[in-house]
Amino acid sequence: MAEEPNGGATRRARVDAADRGGSALPSCARPTSHGHHHRTGVRRWRGWWRADTGSVAAEVTLLAPVLIMLLVFVAVVIHRGVDARLRLNDATHQAARAASIERTAPAADTAARATATDALAAADVACATLEVTADTTDFRPGGTVVVTVSCTVDLSDALIVGVPGQVVLSGTAVEPVDTYRALARPAGGPR
Repeated sequence: MAEEPNGGATRRARVDAADRGGSALPSCARPTSHGHHHRTGVRRWRGWWRADTGSVAAEVTLLAPVLIMLLVFVAVVIHRGVDARLRLNDATHQAARAASIERTAPAADTAARATATDALAAADVACATLEVTADTTDFRPGGTVVVTVSCTVDLSDALIVGVPGQVVLSGTAVEPVDTYRALARPAGGPR
């Protein structure tokens, strides 16, 4: 019987060892008596894996406060925008109502401006710029008054990346002019 080149003798030794009740694996691949492998690659892998244990909990612990702060800032900016829009719409309706009960178009325009300014100040909405326009082209008994209020709200004190420093909000309200009242008030008479 001819010997196999490069390993024939080794193969026979493995078969002989297996027949005697030993292991067919080379000694470097067999676990030792305390269960560790002799190969350093496996040991390194296990060591790396064990060193990584608990890292997710540490990362979450470090990132949670940052994420919570980011969510709070976003909630504050959204709340301020929604709150300002609601208060602006209320001021617009008040201004349109005040304009509709005036007897002349210039008085309606003045009343709309004054009422919108006062209502926004009372609601603690600080506008960087405020524009109030009253459309009185249909100012007659049975007609309508259209008031538009535009307010630039400053959000720079709660600024986050991606949030503009100012937001322009606008609202429009339409109020009917009373059908049964005279537009011009009598001299010296009640309103």
